[in-house]
Amino acid sequence: MPSWELLRQVRVLDPMSQSDFTADVLIGEGIIQAVDKEITALPEQVHIRDCHGFILGPGLVDLYSHSGEPGFETRETLLSLTKAAAAGGFTRLVVLPNTMPPLDHPGGVKFLRSQLAQQPHPPLKLLAWGALTVGVQGEQMAELQDLAAAQVAGFSDGQPLQDLALLRRILEYAQPLQKPIALWPYHLALAGRGVIREGSASLRFGLPGTPAIAETTALVALLEVVAAVGTPVHIMHVSTQRSVELIAAAKARGLPITASTCWMHLLLNDQAVGSYDPSLHLAPPLGDHHDQLALVEAVRTGVIDAIAVDHTPHTYEDKTVAFAEAPPGAIGLELVLPLLWQTFVETNKWRALDLWTALSMRPAECLGQQPAKVAPGQPAELALFDPRLTWTVEPQTLHTLSSNTPWLGKQLTGQILQTWCP
Repeated sequence: MPSWELLRQVRVLDPMSQSDFTADVLIGEGIIQAVDKEITALPEQVHIRDCHGFILGPGLVDLYSHSGEPGFETRETLLSLTKAAAAGGFTRLVVLPNTMPPLDHPGGVKFLRSQLAQQPHPPLKLLAWGALTVGVQGEQMAELQDLAAAQVAGFSDGQPLQDLALLRRILEYAQPLQKPIALWPYHLALAGRGVIREGSASLRFGLPGTPAIAETTALVALLEVVAAVGTPVHIMHVSTQRSVELIAAAKARGLPITASTCWMHLLLNDQAVGSYDPSLHLAPPLGDHHDQLALVEAVRTGVIDAIAVDHTPHTYEDKTVAFAEAPPGAIGLELVLPLLWQTFVETNKWRALDLWTALSMRPAECLGQQPAKVAPGQPAELALFDPRLTWTVEPQTLHTLSSNTPWLGKQLTGQILQTWCP
């Protein structure tokens, strides 16, 4: 007989109904069987769990992260990636196409699916972005129709596309395919060799800076192309105050766009780079204090639809170099929820529903997917979170193979206890 579980007096967060309440939740046969103030009619074999103080919400959804496999298995395998994601509360994860070989043809997508199928009980739904361009080189459009037939989640190179004429052709060609298109507006020539946001911090720390206009000028151009073509677009890696203003204005004009920012840009700003921790070398770089505040408010109000993890594993050898020489990126799948919860929910800057919405419902909507719902009769796609449990971030406590994070060795409060994925 399939196992049945009763979660007794758990705090339920349901972004779909914008509900926050305490109830008993009965789960059985992969379905949410009942949600009520008190459930007394139970099947014969049921595991009863006291969940006072725990949080139950829909499984989290990550819009974009990096897989080491295929090509860079020392950084991350599909097995370690899915385990890390599940440990962080994620039930859906979409990997970027910059593997080796890149996911620019159906064979690569089928490989990912076959590898995941070898796991007896995959802990989550792993999807992939199909590359926009051949070899993710930004020079020639990939066979988007073939990739769509291979059931990619959508199309993205996961890196800036510089050729606006090519971008226009892609948006025109992809429109009838009705798949999400994720683009990172970033002008590489303006960015130069910068590794920190250009400003007083870059001068004080003696590091080459990237101007905010490297993002905003590219964003303005992208918005104009979207306005002309009309194909919906998801804007990745929003990191500046001015970008927030441009996106808000574009949405007010009715442009078919959604947007996401990466979680570390909400927690930190360029002042943190003074530690010269290579794990703080990110792309785009951390913004200044005003950028950070604007992003935090934009997530709360919904101008920024979703929070992305952009989990980017690197080996110890990759990152143990000078700050400017380290490859950009940091891990995050297992750290996002506890850190954001402690920073924004426990301090009453956001409602608990604000955070859970930005990590679950809205990312699903950006992908054109049906969000999970905590209600009777719905598939049990859930995450159970203890916001009081403390643990230390160490290689042995992480499921990911990499440990490139500025929180390494730090104690965190809050941890996922269990996920359910139908």
